[in-house]
Amino acid sequence: MRPPTPPVIAAAVCLLGGGAAALLLAGAPASSSAAADAKPMRPPKAPATFTIVAGGDVALAGEPAAALFARVGRYLRPADLAVANLEGTLATGGSARCLADAESGCFTFRASPGWARTLRASGFTALNVANNHALDYGSEGQAETLAALGRQRLAVDGLPGQITYVREPGVEVALVGCAPYRWAQSLLDVPGTSRLVRRASRRADVVVVYMHAGAEGAGAGHVSGEPESYLGEPRGNPAEFAHAMVDAGADLVLASGPHVLRGLEWYRHRLIAYSLGNLASSHTLSSSGLLGESVLLRLTLDVRGRFVAGSLIPLRLDAFGTPAFDPERTSLRLLRTVSRADFGRRGAAIGAGGRLVPPTRVPRRTPA
Repeated sequence: MRPPTPPVIAAAVCLLGGGAAALLLAGAPASSSAAADAKPMRPPKAPATFTIVAGGDVALAGEPAAALFARVGRYLRPADLAVANLEGTLATGGSARCLADAESGCFTFRASPGWARTLRASGFTALNVANNHALDYGSEGQAETLAALGRQRLAVDGLPGQITYVREPGVEVALVGCAPYRWAQSLLDVPGTSRLVRRASRRADVVVVYMHAGAEGAGAGHVSGEPESYLGEPRGNPAEFAHAMVDAGADLVLASGPHVLRGLEWYRHRLIAYSLGNLASSHTLSSSGLLGESVLLRLTLDVRGRFVAGSLIPLRLDAFGTPAFDPERTSLRLLRTVSRADFGRRGAAIGAGGRLVPPTRVPRRTPA
C-alpha cells in the first residue's frame, strides 16, 4: 500500500499541467502555423493494474494428474498472479509426524514432487506453504517440497520472517503467508507480523497477506470475531488479525483453513476473504455438502493496491475433489448470506454473475 504516485504517472501529469500553464501565460497563438507546429498533448497514462486469481486449499496425493485442474486452468492462466494454499508436501522422503487416523484427527499429506510441474502448467504462479500440513513429513519433506516448487519457478510464501516479492508488468507485489505454527510466520504474533507487512509495504506497490486460520469443518462457516481453535489447537482470531494486517499496509487478505467458504469483508476499502474453501484434492479432503462448495476470487488492483474490478467464480468439487464451474452458482448464494450475516454493511455485495460491487463509504467497525 505505497502512497506515492508512480514516477511515470507523475511525469505525465506534470507535462500536461506545464503545457496548460504555458498556453495561459502566452495567450492564444498569433497564427495558425504556430498552432500547427505545436506537438499534440498526450493524455496522462492510466495507473498500472494487475490481475490476481486466488483459491483455497489444495491437498494432493500420489502421482500427478493434470485432469485435477483441467476445468479451472482457463481461469488461472490469464492471471498475472495465481495463488492458492498448498496443504501438504511434495516429497518422497521424510517421516510422517503421526500415524494417520481419522478418529484421532491425524491426517498427513504427501504427494509426488512431480505435482509441482502440474501446478505450474495449470496456471499457478505462487503457493502459500504456511499451514498445519507443511511439516507432515518433517523438515526433509518440507525441503523437498520447496525444492520441487523452486524448480518450476513457483513463488512460495509463508516461512518465518519471509516476504516474497514478485514482479508483474509495472507492479511489484509482496506476498506474506501466515499460520499459527512455529514453521510459519505466526499469525498468533500480531505485532511481529504487522512489522513484517509494514516492511513489505515500504518496498512493494501492493501487499497480499495469505493466512491459514480459524476452526475447521462444516460448522466453521462464520467469522465470530473471537479467538478460534480446532482440536484444542489455537487457530488465531482471523478478524482481528486481518484488520491488523490492513492497518499495517496490506492491500488484500486471503485465507484458507476452515475447508468451507467464509464471508468477504471490506475493511478500510481493502478486501478480506476469510476462507476460500477447498480448491482441489486428489481424494484427500472431504467434498461432501458445504465442504465441496468453492470459488476462485478474481481481482484487478491498481499500482496502489486499490480495487478496480473483481468477481467470484463459483465452483463445485466432485467426490474425488476435482473442481469445476458450478452453473447453479450455489457458492455465490452462500457467500452473500454469510457476508451479510457476519459483517453487515461491510459485507461484500455479490452480483448475480459473481461480480463484486466496490464499497462507497463503509464503517470501519460494525457497531456492537
